[in-house]
Amino acid sequence: MSTSAPPSNRFERRRAATRQALVRAARQILAESGDTSVSIQAIAERADVGFGSFYNHFESKTDLFDTAVTDALDEYGQAVDRLLHGVEDPAELVAAGMRLSVKMAESHPEITQILRHRGLGQIHSDRGLAPRARRDLEQGLAEGRFTFTDADVALSALGGSLLALLELRFARPDIDGDEAAENMAEVVLRMLGVPFGEAGEVARRPLPDLG
Repeated sequence: MSTSAPPSNRFERRRAATRQALVRAARQILAESGDTSVSIQAIAERADVGFGSFYNHFESKTDLFDTAVTDALDEYGQAVDRLLHGVEDPAELVAAGMRLSVKMAESHPEITQILRHRGLGQIHSDRGLAPRARRDLEQGLAEGRFTFTDADVALSALGGSLLALLELRFARPDIDGDEAAENMAEVVLRMLGVPFGEAGEVARRPLPDLG
């Protein structure tokens, strides 16, 4: 999960392990229900740490849950980056990222549920998926691939479309999720300015294997 350097001594390692246990417990709670009203005692018990340890790491439950959301979406973004390493076309990056997010509902169920429960508030975050999406949008605009005029609006449209697609995936388990993702990716690309026929082709290019 964390990409920082490992702690250098036993005390720091134990402290880091306690902090990560609290974050992991918060992630589980967010994925299961999204209910952040649970008590700090219940969080500590789930993390299997002492109640007093909580305030050694977090100022409040809000601080902990915000950290847990960022931790989960950073992990998600890193996974997508690895899968799409080597893809240079911004339009393909946008489309493939949306389609992979539907496929990853099976391979990363906890993170997917956190995205569903808390993703709306993260669309313009400086961590997680948002800066990666903004990077692809701005690259596409610079290269003439996209034609939008406001990056914030484009990011809002992209993030909202992804969250709506995930909700459709869970509300209608009978539909073909891959086909729905391809169709949504095509709509998003056309909205960003990719020509009609090309948007359909880009939205259906082969995806990398999730492994």
